[in-house]
Amino acid sequence: VQLVESGGGLVQTGGSLRLSCAASGFTVADYAIGWFCQAPGKEREGVSVRSSYDGSTYYADSVKGRFTISGDNAENAVYRQMSSRKPEYPAVYYCAAADGFDWWESDIIYDYWGQGTQVTVSS
Repeated sequence: VQLVESGGGLVQTGGSLRLSCAASGFTVADYAIGWFCQAPGKEREGVSVRSSYDGSTYYADSVKGRFTISGDNAENAVYRQMSSRKPEYPAVYYCAAADGFDWWESDIIYDYWGQGTQVTVSS
């Protein structure tokens, strides 16, 4: 069982970036797929999730309007498109899979985690 993120890197303010979360060993459509962000010196924060029930997506207030989650069952992957509005310190973004959906913002419900990918927003 494995989740692999990709697509991180440097993005300029006003630009956009798409992160990918590819799964192997299980079907993403059967799990809630959450995205987490961890900035230096801060706790990991749940920022968005794609429900396994109907593919609905939910976002933390901090990223509403900037992040869009989508899934591709044929590719067994979930994607996160992000747009940047201001320079930000590097942060690592993780995707994770959970059997349930309640408390999606909490990292304790997730069973599988990717290795993370770093994103930096420059001016």
